[in-house]
Amino acid sequence: MQALTFHNKHELHYESIPDPAILKPDDAIVKVSHCAICGSDLHVYHAHEQGLDSGTAMGHEFCGEVVEVGRAVKNLKKGDRVMSPFTSSCGQCFYCRKGLTCRCEQGQLFGWVEKGEGLHGGQAEYVRVPLAAGTLVKIPEGMPDELALLLGDILSTGYFCADQAGIRPDETQVVLGCGPVGLMTIWAARKLGAGHLYAIDQVPERLAEAERWGAKSINFAQTDAIQFIREMTEGRGADAVLEAVGQEKSNRLAFDLLRPGGIFSAVGVCTHEHTVFTPVEAYNKNLTYKIGRCPARFYLEKLLQAAQDDAALLCSVFTHRYALRDGVKAYDIFANKLDGCVKVILEM
Repeated sequence: MQALTFHNKHELHYESIPDPAILKPDDAIVKVSHCAICGSDLHVYHAHEQGLDSGTAMGHEFCGEVVEVGRAVKNLKKGDRVMSPFTSSCGQCFYCRKGLTCRCEQGQLFGWVEKGEGLHGGQAEYVRVPLAAGTLVKIPEGMPDELALLLGDILSTGYFCADQAGIRPDETQVVLGCGPVGLMTIWAARKLGAGHLYAIDQVPERLAEAERWGAKSINFAQTDAIQFIREMTEGRGADAVLEAVGQEKSNRLAFDLLRPGGIFSAVGVCTHEHTVFTPVEAYNKNLTYKIGRCPARFYLEKLLQAAQDDAALLCSVFTHRYALRDGVKAYDIFANKLDGCVKVILEM
């Protein structure tokens, strides 16, 4: 089969790799119809995360059609259209039962093979899905593949970010970063009743999108965001900051924007070694700090109806469309925010 594969920093190949096969009774093989490039894929692309084997098929946002199932898979059959979260999950272990499916005792991240162990990703013609009965979800009739891709990762992640921020309509929330996850976080915050919602970035096109999605925008390159938010809150600061970037500077800004007793909700993938605030600073601010990987499988089904109700807005996040064979070019455009790119969808 053909796939986009990792080889080195900024070096991806579109090449032929072996077709996946059923290895365990709970496996399924999915023929991918569409996949997408995620911001967290760029941590691999820029080689910020070390250890990925050369030749690993990239990507964890995919949907498609079941073409084969293992003998233990009873809830799926050949021909089913399915979507997948970015990690596999059994649905039965302690963490899955608590809704923390991203920490399933048997779970794995798609698109991560290290020292020969792990899962190839979904930026390929086919993908093996372990724990298929607990991982895959049938796509409802009439739902576009674009929406299924979003539910499997960034839409669920944005909702998770807003959910753990304790949104209240009489309080002030700030979303940091107006990329794809940030826009989904704005949507989720509005769904959860945010009444005074601001979004911070420095890219004019992304700030315009944030306004369209329902937030008041702040360009931090032109405005002192901390001072502005304090002026809007009688000098206190934001009640909650929803961090969707993952960089050291954005994390520090999030901390400084918060009022005492505020909530710091972070879903941006962090690669720095230490928190940007000290234990003393957190203590002195009575900080509530919530961070981690989204349990996308848990949120995915909860959001099916709400997502379908706003499908046109949500799917508009895909600004660029390419064939999988043009994926190397697509990564360059996405990584460098060229041509007003917000998010890329790849099709077979």
